[in-house]
Amino acid sequence: MVEAIVGWLNEIVWSKPLVYGLLLTGILFSLMTRFLQVRHFKEMIRLMFQGEKSPTGISSFQAIALSLAGRVGTGNIVGVSTAIFIGGPGAVFWMWATAFLGAGTAFIESTLGQIFKKEEDGEYRGGPAYYIEQGIKGKFGKAYGLLFAVVTIISVGLLLPGVQSNAIASSMNNAFGIPTWVIAIALIIILGLIIFGGVKWIAKVATAVVPFMAIIYILMALVIIAINVTEVPALFALIFKSAFGMEAAFGGIIGAMIEIGVKRGLYSNEAGQGTGPHAAAAAEVSHPAKQGLVQAFSVYVDTLFVCTATALIILISGTYNTTDGTTTADGRPGLIENGGIYVQNADGTKDYSGTAMYAQAGIDKAFQGSNYHFDPTFSGLGSYFIAIALFFFAFTTILAYYYMAETNVSYITNRIAKKQNKLWRNVIRVILIAATAYGSVKTADVAWALGDLGVGMMAWLNIIAIWILCKPALNALKDFEQHKKKYGTGKTAIYRPNADELPTAKFWLEDYPRRLKEQNYKPDNDITKFE
Repeated sequence: MVEAIVGWLNEIVWSKPLVYGLLLTGILFSLMTRFLQVRHFKEMIRLMFQGEKSPTGISSFQAIALSLAGRVGTGNIVGVSTAIFIGGPGAVFWMWATAFLGAGTAFIESTLGQIFKKEEDGEYRGGPAYYIEQGIKGKFGKAYGLLFAVVTIISVGLLLPGVQSNAIASSMNNAFGIPTWVIAIALIIILGLIIFGGVKWIAKVATAVVPFMAIIYILMALVIIAINVTEVPALFALIFKSAFGMEAAFGGIIGAMIEIGVKRGLYSNEAGQGTGPHAAAAAEVSHPAKQGLVQAFSVYVDTLFVCTATALIILISGTYNTTDGTTTADGRPGLIENGGIYVQNADGTKDYSGTAMYAQAGIDKAFQGSNYHFDPTFSGLGSYFIAIALFFFAFTTILAYYYMAETNVSYITNRIAKKQNKLWRNVIRVILIAATAYGSVKTADVAWALGDLGVGMMAWLNIIAIWILCKPALNALKDFEQHKKKYGTGKTAIYRPNADELPTAKFWLEDYPRRLKEQNYKPDNDITKFE
């Protein structure tokens, strides 16, 4: 019953207008920013390692690590596997397209997060709820911001954690034989110890874990690619041919290919979903465009690097299937057999579920070479590596989810019941931990369906908002580029919006200038802005 209701809601939320609307949004924002994801690529990398921590904010690198903690999760392994399973190799291209175009979208939403951030309870807070309320103004803006905050709390606090914990539990159970209920208890303990430490502690954990695990994972992929280097050109050709229906086996499913590629691409890189601005707003920077560019780069890291690594591992193995548009008698999708991977169920049936097993088999085949034999129990090196990778990727994503949920709880309580802020923070902590435990022991289908629903609801609300509010972000980019052109560097760029155009950007109009004067900060190129 629950599965049927969730499936019905997903069909409404994830209708074609959202899928193609995301692509169109990415295209138009890329055009409006003159493809900043290409023009400012070097600047993105340089800015990532700039920015200072403060008692109120975190550094740019910590912010991107926190953002990547949310972006780099099960979508990078299980999501890619599922995309290839349903849409064939061509789905990878549409994940790339979503990421490339999504970098422009990520810049807009993250820059807005910085422009309209606030200092609350000694920490920077920001995100879609904040820029919706301050940017749209009036009763409608307040109601819209409140709606987004509620939807976000439900999505990242209740619906999405189960996707991550389910992947952790199932992969650990498969690789090491650990019962899922044991994994659930372990996650409850570890998660509780960390999230009660607040955003600074979460950022420290993300900064330590995310870069390390991403590098290790990409290095593993590079080793596998090196072992099978002669196959790589053919694999890229397969991806591009399949993406445009030129590969006979996959030509009939181009619609499903685009849809699943965009959906899994969004789930993975989160551009336009409204999650990235929360971490972006927490950064201590002198200009919103700086963090916007850094957050745009995080989309590249997530999809073009980590997801591509997974895709090549899977395609090198040759162990993937795709649906042929038919349905079997028991309701399963019809499959084009291609050395297909499956799990042997206890009753002797074969379960083609399109999960992380593809990546596991790819690693096993790469290292075993001609000695490789398909193992339906998935007990080789691949299962161990994927289980460990999924644990770190998915666990840090749950931490990022908590930060987003806490930010939106603070948004609501600071406007309705400020004295109960601490109480409601503890409530959302308990809810998120419970959702994580539940997802650990629930079936993957239900977990992913709930996750899709949460992502879709947030995306709809955020995309509409950033279209209404994109002008301040575009002006911030223009201001940053003018400074860089005039002085040869964007390092000293300091942002101060026009008070008539952005009267609600109180942090940049009042708090930040006052702080600079208190610190006697006088950069040679920009002192006139504060005289």
